[in-house]
Amino acid sequence: MRGETGRRVLHAIPLIIAAIAIIVLGGPWFAAALFVLGCLGLKEFSDMAGAFRPMFPAMCLGLLGIVLAAYLGDTSTILMMMAVPFLIFFVVGVIRKERSGVTESIAFSLLGLFWLAIPLAHAILLRDLPEHGAGLLVDVLIGTFAADTAAYLIGRMFGSRKLAPRLSPNKTVEGLVGGVLVGILAVWAAGLYQDWLSGFDALILGAAVALVAPVGDLFESMIKRDLGTKDTSSVFGAHGGVLDRLDAVLFTVVVGYYVALALV
Repeated sequence: MRGETGRRVLHAIPLIIAAIAIIVLGGPWFAAALFVLGCLGLKEFSDMAGAFRPMFPAMCLGLLGIVLAAYLGDTSTILMMMAVPFLIFFVVGVIRKERSGVTESIAFSLLGLFWLAIPLAHAILLRDLPEHGAGLLVDVLIGTFAADTAAYLIGRMFGSRKLAPRLSPNKTVEGLVGGVLVGILAVWAAGLYQDWLSGFDALILGAAVALVAPVGDLFESMIKRDLGTKDTSSVFGAHGGVLDRLDAVLFTVVVGYYVALALV
């Protein structure tokens, strides 16, 4: 376990530094980075669901529209751009030489696209909040990764009760409880260095993030198990692929945005 944990830590350090740098830069750099990450995630999903022929280039085009809508527009613009992929996928389906299974192809394309695009759009909205958006996004990521790491370590060391054996056999109730508590404390501790975020508000944000993070993790586990995949890719080394690393973030950043709106 020590060797595996060490590899995870060594791979995580540069990723954390890069993430913070991009968040601080913000603007078009942040939006562009999310688009690239999103396309990598869509490629992983397309590979997993290859038998259903997801429309990968069209999915990336839809992602680009939604990311641009989040960066240049507002929530109504995002909603409008979420309707456009239906037209794009229809056109792709029409011009395909082989149309058998086109319904499954469109369904899987929409699942992959919205799974990534909706959270990435919320990440941009959160980062661009006029009051401490960058700090709030960092808090959400701190809480998410702290909860995820603690759940892994505590589950490995003390876990005995299976949490969801049909979805993810290695996850335990002890890991879940430990991860939630550590995630809450991590956001609270980060709030100690942010005079604009009270301790009580930090606890609320931390609780929302820590409680939702396992749902994102189990959601990806359900998809991977159904499609017969273990790791989506090795783009992040010991951490697996984009979907493996961001599965919880894809849920927490959405919840974090709406909690932040209420708090700050």
